[in-house]
Amino acid sequence: MKLFRSEGQSPKPADPKTFSGSVRTRLVASDEAGVPVHVYRVEFDDGGRTHWHTHSGPQWLLIFEGRVRVQKSGEKAHDLSAGDAVVIDAGEKHWHGAVPGGRGVHLAVNVNVKTDWLEAVSDATYEAR
Repeated sequence: MKLFRSEGQSPKPADPKTFSGSVRTRLVASDEAGVPVHVYRVEFDDGGRTHWHTHSGPQWLLIFEGRVRVQKSGEKAHDLSAGDAVVIDAGEKHWHGAVPGGRGVHLAVNVNVKTDWLEAVSDATYEAR
């Protein structure tokens, strides 16, 4: 058994090379034994979002607070609320962030994932429905 305690761990500003706007992240748990799994808490303020990216394995997003917008390339964006979840398959180009005008927090569960970061999401794409 491994325990991961949050006490004393505060979120850090996200890397502006891979995120836009006000975003904070914190590694919640990580295990490299067997199939690697990494769990991140990501807090998006209004306008905060990832850049477009892909993963080598599946990513689960568990919406924890507020509302989060997620979009797969070539499809319409989806707005999710606290309690909702989405699984992004390996290789799917996508982004996620706060719904415009709001704030959102999700847990990102990355299973055996390497992330390839791509271009920033334009304001027009972020705001489009």
